Amino acid sequence: MVINCLRFSILFSIMLLPYSKGDAQELKAPVNREPAFAGSFYPAQKSVLEAQLQSLFAAAKPIEIEGKVQTLIVPHAGYDYSGIVAASGYKTIAGDTHYENIFIIASSHREQFNGVSIYSAGNYVTPLGEAKVNREVAQALIKGNSNFKYLPEAHDREHSIEVQIPYLQYHFDELPPIIPLVMGSSSLTAARDLAAALLPWFTPENLFIISSDFSHYPSYKDAIRIDKISGDAILTKDPEIFYSALRSSSKQSVSNLSTPSCGWSSIMCMLYMANRAEHLELSPVLYRNSGDSDIGDKDRVVGYWAIAGSEKQAEQQAFHLLDQEKESLLEISRSTLESFIKTGALTDITPGSLSPALKVPAGAFVSLYMGGRLRGCIGSFSPTDPLYAVVESMTLAAALKDSRFVPVEEPELEYIDIEISVLTPLQKISSIDEFDLGKHGIYMIKDGQSGTFLPQVADDSGWNTEEFLGHCARDKAGLGWDGWKEADLYIYEAIIFSEKRKR
Repeated sequence: MVINCLRFSILFSIMLLPYSKGDAQELKAPVNREPAFAGSFYPAQKSVLEAQLQSLFAAAKPIEIEGKVQTLIVPHAGYDYSGIVAASGYKTIAGDTHYENIFIIASSHREQFNGVSIYSAGNYVTPLGEAKVNREVAQALIKGNSNFKYLPEAHDREHSIEVQIPYLQYHFDELPPIIPLVMGSSSLTAARDLAAALLPWFTPENLFIISSDFSHYPSYKDAIRIDKISGDAILTKDPEIFYSALRSSSKQSVSNLSTPSCGWSSIMCMLYMANRAEHLELSPVLYRNSGDSDIGDKDRVVGYWAIAGSEKQAEQQAFHLLDQEKESLLEISRSTLESFIKTGALTDITPGSLSPALKVPAGAFVSLYMGGRLRGCIGSFSPTDPLYAVVESMTLAAALKDSRFVPVEEPELEYIDIEISVLTPLQKISSIDEFDLGKHGIYMIKDGQSGTFLPQVADDSGWNTEEFLGHCARDKAGLGWDGWKEADLYIYEAIIFSEKRKR
């Protein structure tokens, strides 16, 4: 199935509005959902569970986010495998943060049905006690949407919501009421419908937990590669880019890969909402896979991401680099290049000695020139690593992995000059009139095929706008000369700086 456009429009005149108590059906006596996976995915004894959660949160690696976390992707595997990643995601949220509700969205693993099942019968129970369900919101959603219902069997043997609740109970000083939602079928239609219904609640006053693991059963090395593609696509906040990445990964001949993401439809639902939230920014928290755990093997693994979405601060300034910071990046690139080509080893970098700007996740391209001519250029748009690490890895990629050139050899080093382009976030445009030749780089994607030109390509080539886009579409994306006209287009700017070497 070829999807040309995954965008959807929402007609607010027919969309469910935030409920009032008068809209909800009369609530019957609660029937709680008892734990089904205590003793398998996590400990069944309260004291043992608390001890494990204490250990996981102590070892967690949260990130600092200025704004309030509004959405969080976390894994749902057994705590021994994915607990560090999940705890890192939850610990990114301050424990005293106030939310009105916590929506937990999962894709069904065992039951197939149309639409969405929302638990409205009672509360969820774990060894740590009851987690209150906001039954009024749950029933308002069911009442206002024909494809929403409550199916007990959709929740009884579904682990992906249950395993999240002990993390929430342990972390929050006072746990807000939850709304557990299970998507019955993995489809774009279901994701769009759920997003349309939940959009009125998708505000900083509510937290949206997306329960999903990533690649299933490839080798350790393949999982890292496939999951990076998925993670980078999510960070663009664009559902079409994520869906294209999934399709592209699925088409690759990756041994034992059964899916790039078991909860992709839940992630799509979140992205449909996030894409409409102009000030929401997605940030990587931590990636690991089951091969990283003490009991995991590396032949068949499952990948785990924690990714947080928060509202950008209004006073946030545009990203920039001081001259000294540019020099530091050039020094990192040069030492990386020369050390690895000469010895096969990397130089040690001490992150504590670097400025905060160099430790922020940011895209970057590294270009190598020899005698004024390009010798290699490779970059990354949406890295999950800090800028200094991206520059290090892209330096090696430009020297050794650019398929247009043979690998750089030691005698060439003294003649090579390095140029670094640090990228601003991608911005989707609806008209080519928004593209400024020479100022903007272009990124285009259609049906999983993509290509880019950095802003400086316009100056180096002397092309006009039509030629710039045509060459990118034909030569970089493989879409044909006019392929850009039907592709999704994104612009970005670059902070460009290079070595000033004396010979």
